[in-house]
Amino acid sequence: MGGSEGIEQRVVEARVRGRYLLRVPAGEPAAIVVGCHGYGENAARHLAELESIPGAAAAALVAVDALNAFYERKSGEVVRGWMTRDLREAAIEDNLAYFRAILDEVRARFGWRLPLLFVGFSQGTAMAWRAAVAAGHGAAAVAALAGDLPPELAELPEAVPFPSRALLARGTLDDWYTEAKMAADAAALGARGVAVERVVFEGGHVWSDPFRAAAGQLLSSLAPRSSLSGDGGT
Repeated sequence: MGGSEGIEQRVVEARVRGRYLLRVPAGEPAAIVVGCHGYGENAARHLAELESIPGAAAAALVAVDALNAFYERKSGEVVRGWMTRDLREAAIEDNLAYFRAILDEVRARFGWRLPLLFVGFSQGTAMAWRAAVAAGHGAAAVAALAGDLPPELAELPEAVPFPSRALLARGTLDDWYTEAKMAADAAALGARGVAVERVVFEGGHVWSDPFRAAAGQLLSSLAPRSSLSGDGGT
């Protein structure tokens, strides 16, 4: 007995709840920064990294938890991942709907006039790019650290608008986001008229001070300089 005869795979929509952390500045925010964490991380970890970006103290910081939760084996901490190759297209749709709901809330609170910067690390860079291009909230720029542009975005029609600016960063010891991948991303984005800045630092698949500094400069250029003055992001 056995075999696959008579077995059908059916996919249905299911309601799921997600969470994001919002850090509101003391005064009126000069920008909105939306962060997407890496695989096996969570919004709390990512928020701490966003806060370390120079000028971030004057921005509204939105750190988004990925929808797929699991336990970190050693510590037992609840961590998350964005998606796997299983039901990939459905997962992309679910994630985009999730980001639209988050951005609807954030924009309703802070308005449409503020520049929107997406920051992604590792696996989160793909989600940052997808949300920036397809969530429909007018992203000004993407800062992508240690992760590549999703292949389906490079195949979109030329009429689909992309953010006008991008920061691509990698460590010299990073075996995942290689120099070849960075060069391919820069070429694909440049062909769409995106102004691309590249940062390469000594180190591996990690956050670094050179990336933080470059992200801070990008943030400062998007918002009024007087609103983002100061060295710290905490």
